[in-house]
Amino acid sequence: MSAETTSLVLRAAAGDALAWDELVSCFGRLVWATARAVGLDPEDAADVSQTTWLRLAEHIGGLRDPERVAAWLVTTSRREAIRVTRLESRTVPVDPWAELNETSDEDLSDVIERVEEATRLHEAIGELSGSCRELLLALTGEPTPAYAEVSSRLGMPIGSIGPTRARCLGHLRALLADIGAERPVSRETSR
Repeated sequence: MSAETTSLVLRAAAGDALAWDELVSCFGRLVWATARAVGLDPEDAADVSQTTWLRLAEHIGGLRDPERVAAWLVTTSRREAIRVTRLESRTVPVDPWAELNETSDEDLSDVIERVEEATRLHEAIGELSGSCRELLLALTGEPTPAYAEVSSRLGMPIGSIGPTRARCLGHLRALLADIGAERPVSRETSR
């Protein structure tokens, strides 16, 4: 199996789609099971599986031991699953309508205004280029992720995160102005 695995990896690295299909067929369940073993639900395990295969596509040409691709996939899948688990532990689910139940009639117009602003912001973010949207969303969270973490996740040099973030926020401000948002996005760019 080792020689066959090495051949598959080398052919896949050379761009052979059939070799990729065979790698996924041989090791797909292993990647999935590794993500599930960490405790992820099926949706998150599917995301981790996709990310693991993406990482292999990015690094397949640099594998030192192609015959050990299974071990590489397990390690990568486990690390990605642990990362997802840590991110989820920082996320607090919020019912967007709970605030309506806790407000008086005079506060209701403020709540409606905030919901409308959030809707406009969501629409504007959806209009951003994929890379801007991905960067701005990666920089959100409680606590705010460190640039090193964002750099690693997006494969972006740390030194370009701040300037790119500023340009993306500029695009977001312009989009918000176009759709009639009353309050501009904060111009804070320091980190």
